[in-house]
Amino acid sequence: MNYMLQFYETADERGKRQDPAQSETYWGGWNDFIGALAQSGAMVSGNVLQTPDTATTMRVENGTRHVVDGPFADTKEMLAGYVIIDVPDLDAALEWAARVPCVTGGSVEIRPVLPQPSDG
Repeated sequence: MNYMLQFYETADERGKRQDPAQSETYWGGWNDFIGALAQSGAMVSGNVLQTPDTATTMRVENGTRHVVDGPFADTKEMLAGYVIIDVPDLDAALEWAARVPCVTGGSVEIRPVLPQPSDG
């Protein structure tokens, strides 16, 4: 079963990326986590996302596009990245989520991926 682990970070957690005193530990934790995930064979794909100030949000109302810079919702945590994993069940996905570096300074959302329809 495929699950998406969505990584949410606070501004403080994000700041560790650029802080010379914390960046090595920050990126080391992520490299260790992604390396273990890839080595296990459970990783399907994933990406780190740019910060919310690079986002564009669009809604369509009555056929008219409304485009704004940045994320639509004001939130204390931002979606920082994600991985798709292939594991037997939710319990296995939770085990991986518990190892995500930002789980103590942000959160991890675990969501099943909708299976693709079979070609029948």
